[in-house]
Amino acid sequence: MATEDGMDGGLEGNVLVAQSGGPTVVINSSLAGVVQESLNHGCIGEVYGALNGLRGIANGHLVDLAAESQHVIRGLRHTPGTALGSCRFRFQPSDLENAFQVMRSHGIHYLFLIGGNGSQIAVQLLGEHAAKIGYPLRAIGIPKTIDNDLAITDHSPGYGSVVKYVATTAREIAIDDQSMGDYNLVSIIEVMGRDAGWIAAGSVLARHMGTPFDAPHLIYIPERPFNDGEFLTSVQRVLENNRYCLVVVAEGIRNAAGDYVRTSGIKDPLGRTELGGAAEHLQFLVEQHLKIKARTTKLGIAQRAAAHCASLRDNEEAFQCGVRAVQAAVAGATGKMVTIVRENDSPYTVSYALADLADVAGKVRKFPDAWIDESGSMISSNFFRYVSPLIQGEMEVPYKGGVAEYVHLQGGKQFETNSGQR
Repeated sequence: MATEDGMDGGLEGNVLVAQSGGPTVVINSSLAGVVQESLNHGCIGEVYGALNGLRGIANGHLVDLAAESQHVIRGLRHTPGTALGSCRFRFQPSDLENAFQVMRSHGIHYLFLIGGNGSQIAVQLLGEHAAKIGYPLRAIGIPKTIDNDLAITDHSPGYGSVVKYVATTAREIAIDDQSMGDYNLVSIIEVMGRDAGWIAAGSVLARHMGTPFDAPHLIYIPERPFNDGEFLTSVQRVLENNRYCLVVVAEGIRNAAGDYVRTSGIKDPLGRTELGGAAEHLQFLVEQHLKIKARTTKLGIAQRAAAHCASLRDNEEAFQCGVRAVQAAVAGATGKMVTIVRENDSPYTVSYALADLADVAGKVRKFPDAWIDESGSMISSNFFRYVSPLIQGEMEVPYKGGVAEYVHLQGGKQFETNSGQR
């Protein structure tokens, strides 16, 4: 049985950490924070990682993270993807049973899950089940999502880096479009954003403040109903003053009836409709109704994997979220998610706090209406004060042979628990 007499007063036991959902370029920085801070506490023995997220917890597929070299742990700070592997997976009753069998077998009394909304729901579920069966477990969620739609926290690790990449790419495409001799070119960039438009909104950083005709010229997000006719009118208005029109659109834009303007028609493992095709819908409208050349660019996975364009500040905050999660758990917290609290805009300062998972899980934070201008197709200048600090600084990514060099967990010692694997 775990006791409270660890060397630093914490609960004696081992750590299990997992990554869940879609990756970000800084999710491994949070993992590095968990590993490094865990090794600083005498009450913590082993540090295990679950392979492939929640599925690894349920199936007992674990790896010994404490055995990884310091070179690899440090290298996680600039490596994209999920070093432990991820999944999109919902716990069933039998999975809960298996998960606690795994934790008992390995003496795990600290659980950290790095992820977005679905992951926070899972942490809450595991923590509540532990309390129900009387199992000593301190379960803490660590925020992660490029969508920036987690409640309570000022922003989510991963967001600053994705908008740095999206805004940089939008500016580069705008320069390319401007350099072409042809007039009346419409260029459409599609970015992620199922329910909230934070990523598309972040592309406004590509604009030079005080330059009204700078690109992107139009930005469309799920928070405002999309109207075909209004879109075409807006494009024509832009082209009256510019030789090209650059549009950024979130994949999850909907019409007035609440229907996505375009989907793949395929369901993902969580039963959600897979998105994609919003840019093609806009392209069709322009070419069919305005008889103007249009082309599309889908940033796709590149926007969440572009470590070469990551925000240094985002990376540092992601690391701190991992560190603070361990510190909070050792101090006795459970059923919480680490949050970032903005103390000041200029100079930008933050602190870290904890939010009850009940106030986070299942909630979606929409892009504020106050930051959308009257046209509904552009983001107001008030948003700059919020988002600009999040993209500051550049990560130093090492190169080898002219190509970015990343690390991989060696996974020297893996564990298989007989937990009724699925």
